[in-house]
Amino acid sequence: MRKLILAIAFVATTFGVAMSAQAQQGNPFPEGPGREIVAVACTQCHAPNAITQLRMNEAGWRNQIYDMVLRGAQIGPNDIDAATKYLATSFGPGVPFPNQQPVDVKLPDGAGKELVEGGCALCHGVDRVAATNRSKDQWEKIVNRMVFYGSPISGDQVTSIVTYLDQNFGVKQTAAK
Repeated sequence: MRKLILAIAFVATTFGVAMSAQAQQGNPFPEGPGREIVAVACTQCHAPNAITQLRMNEAGWRNQIYDMVLRGAQIGPNDIDAATKYLATSFGPGVPFPNQQPVDVKLPDGAGKELVEGGCALCHGVDRVAATNRSKDQWEKIVNRMVFYGSPISGDQVTSIVTYLDQNFGVKQTAAK
């Protein structure tokens, strides 16, 4: 019996210290309706930066919430709209990333450059584009996924962007010997 009481006291003390440390760190999410829903439900599985580093419109965030609910997130049906609106407002396209210093990257001139700077750079730096080479199919999948998440790019612009990315940041093919 004494061991059980000591174990309960240890767990309660450990939980209290953890809660106190969390309270001292503060809530990393901006103020707004839906903040507590997101803070409680999302941080059960994810560190806050997994949420604060994303940029999606309402449709993208709603899809993300539904996906997480299917995986066990504890968000009730009546809280989905508030969480979606909060996330889209706080972490939507064009909202600056917290504590991030922009990296200055000059993209090569060419048709589509302005679209990349206007569409892609709305949510993240073009340094992400310039840092990697991908195949045309990979660029097309990425650009279409970004459109789904809320990038204001039309179908014709997708083609121009993919062509630009492939020409400037595509996988270079080597001649067979």
